[in-house]
Amino acid sequence: MISIVLTLMPFVALDYWWIRMFDFPHLQLTFLTFSAILFYIIKFDFNAWRDYLFVGILVLCSIFQFSKIYPYTKFADYEVLNSERGESNLSLFTSNVLQTNTDYELIKSMSTTKNADIMLFTETDKNWNHEIRNSLNRSYIHQVEFPLDNTYGMLLYSKLELFDTSVEFMVSDSVPSIHTKVKLASNDTIQLYAIHPTPPMPQENPKSTDRDAEMMMVAKLALDSKYPVVVIGDFNDVAWSQTSKLFQRVSRLLDLRKGRGLYNTYNANSYIMRWPLDHIFISSEFRLKHLELCDDVNSDHFPLYIELSFEPEYMQLQKSPYPAEADLKSAEDQIKKFKDNT
Repeated sequence: MISIVLTLMPFVALDYWWIRMFDFPHLQLTFLTFSAILFYIIKFDFNAWRDYLFVGILVLCSIFQFSKIYPYTKFADYEVLNSERGESNLSLFTSNVLQTNTDYELIKSMSTTKNADIMLFTETDKNWNHEIRNSLNRSYIHQVEFPLDNTYGMLLYSKLELFDTSVEFMVSDSVPSIHTKVKLASNDTIQLYAIHPTPPMPQENPKSTDRDAEMMMVAKLALDSKYPVVVIGDFNDVAWSQTSKLFQRVSRLLDLRKGRGLYNTYNANSYIMRWPLDHIFISSEFRLKHLELCDDVNSDHFPLYIELSFEPEYMQLQKSPYPAEADLKSAEDQIKKFKDNT
């Protein structure tokens, strides 16, 4: 019965944290439901119609749960195709450092080893700003630093030229996002958005309204951008939630994980309750060279590292369709709901 109730919770059309939290553990719920089926078979009464009904419902729940995570298994097709080129055009590293974490050397060593073109650090205060800045080599000449003490500070470092750069406060004056254009070595320009929306949690926001609205605002910006787009950061949402799926449909961005694995970045402190919260979504001009979930850095998040190849000549092979009117309206409704509450 617990498996059935937990499966149905995400269908409740409310954005309270205690409902939205059940968007997250679909892998765990799949195993829980499958275990419930095996357990119930032991006491199955072949003469009782109620047992047939109950097992049938459990089977449907199990199928539904697995369908959520199936695109992120290696049985599914890639959404982002592999590149056959020898070198990458763009490498990115993102890490939620955990503001209270003082093991600076682990993350500094990790970021130095990866040596990505662009590095994003979230949950960074002034101490983290000082430690990371002093560990950088001289090639990171472009820097966007906005440290905060509220766990929403952001630091962005780039070897590539950044321009038309701004720190935006899309839903709150205490939650920044970084918007910038990046000039690749090939002289092509791309648009990058770095975000870290608030999670639906009682100590943060009792509802997911702010998070959902920020994601929809960025999705619309990505849709309207005349440049190829990368969105990177700690979304505080899993890729299979209704909000994330709507974000993808509206933005037309692609998920690197599909067909490759879950690459769970959170919670690094639990072997059981893990799911992908940190994301790098890309437009169809890119192909993938390398995707890596990095080692533990004493944070509650694992860092994520990717290498991309910029191949706009092949974008039609993986291009997402233009969003349906219903999806655009849903995005607008989520933004309006946020504005009505502020």
